[in-house]
Amino acid sequence: MQDTAFPSYRGRLEYVCLGCGCRKSGDSLYYTCPECGGVFLLENVDFATLKKTPGETWRAIFDDRAKTGNVALRGIFRYYELLAPIVDAEDIVFLGEGQTPIIEASRSLQDAIGAHFAYKNDGQNPSASFKDRGMACAFSFLKWLCRQKQWDEVLTVCASTGDTSAAAALYAAYVGAPMKSVVLLPKGKVTPQQLSQPLGSGALVLELPGVFDDCMKVVEILAEHYRVALLNSKNSWRILGQESYAMEVAQWYNWDLADQCLFVPIGNAGNVTAIMNGFLKLSDLGIVTHLPRIFGVQSEHADPVWRYYAVPKEKRHWAPVTVQPSVAQAAMIGNPVSFPRVKYLAERYCALAGENAFQVVQVTEQQIMDSMLLANRHGHIACTQGGECLAGLINARTLGLVADHEHAVLDATAHSLKFADFQQMYFTDTFPEAYGVVPKEELKNKPELLLDPAEREGRDISSYAAMAAEAVVARLGLSKRS
Repeated sequence: MQDTAFPSYRGRLEYVCLGCGCRKSGDSLYYTCPECGGVFLLENVDFATLKKTPGETWRAIFDDRAKTGNVALRGIFRYYELLAPIVDAEDIVFLGEGQTPIIEASRSLQDAIGAHFAYKNDGQNPSASFKDRGMACAFSFLKWLCRQKQWDEVLTVCASTGDTSAAAALYAAYVGAPMKSVVLLPKGKVTPQQLSQPLGSGALVLELPGVFDDCMKVVEILAEHYRVALLNSKNSWRILGQESYAMEVAQWYNWDLADQCLFVPIGNAGNVTAIMNGFLKLSDLGIVTHLPRIFGVQSEHADPVWRYYAVPKEKRHWAPVTVQPSVAQAAMIGNPVSFPRVKYLAERYCALAGENAFQVVQVTEQQIMDSMLLANRHGHIACTQGGECLAGLINARTLGLVADHEHAVLDATAHSLKFADFQQMYFTDTFPEAYGVVPKEELKNKPELLLDPAEREGRDISSYAAMAAEAVVARLGLSKRS
């Protein structure tokens, strides 16, 4: 049994610009490079020290921490040395995030799809989405920073299509002073369930006409000119926290990732970036000996990353796209801020694991909804992004990109209940034309009224129950016991 006391190890983190190579100290708030405007990755310049510990010892350390009662090591900071090893135990914010289960797809669903796969249910995080991983890390760093700088007020701000605002508001509410939460949402582009979350957490919610990209630009202006803590994926500390997803997948499969594929929806491209970087760290330390193949998935209504990788290397050119309405709202982003991270890390990833180790597949809105409902019909709790991943697996199989012997892990980034309105639109055939979704009769469902409400009036409970039972028997065609 390894010592599960809080680690004494501390690293030295620096922001590294992927554009010009500029470096900035990790004990400050930076979002884009002040020299060239490029995006940052956080790098532990003392990472080599960790290589002195054998991979098998790291595996034992992380496995023992899975059983610890030390709250600071219960969540994503089980992998403390690989994430943000400058914060102290007193700074760590833990709301139960991380350690979400990987649920093997039901046998009937696997047979229907013709593939072996499972869902990682990240909707079982506290605010019901994967964003909690990044927020736990970002707010832990902010607590540490406020203590170091003796700040008495920090305004946290984010643009969101729902999940980011819910997570940011939740963690800000839990931490309390000196944190105050403000979120910017594109009016009418967030489900009622998602809108209720930051409101319920007490955040100041500001709506703007337009789409996510418009709100994101406003937040960038605020972060550039004012002392605010930006909590979108431009925040490199958030990316660090989301790396825990990769580490959990590896640990779930006993650190053996041979013949594994991961399907990840691409919105602002922060999550797929984090997952690649997480696996690269595990590989660098000898914790895993195989890297899984990673498939990014994009809807044809918001597919700039797919378009970039859909052509030969010599013809690739980055260009944002104008998005169309998408049921995968978290992925409805035409100019993902983390694309430079994707490009940089994908090159490193493919250099280690082969040229097909990172690929992007495109899906339709129809496929996303059909796949979400199909998964949930078989006992899962997939959101629309989870449907997007299943659609991506189906298309990848059709294209011959995934072999029969390979196993896939699909990212259900949020809880299905956040997207109940889209399900209802499907069942009632009320999707606006812009989505391009035509419901399939075999996937529709609705409640059936067995008796007229007037038949309840004037009856005692016994006579009414007997009449209602007869109606149920008739509807189900039940036979009496012999």
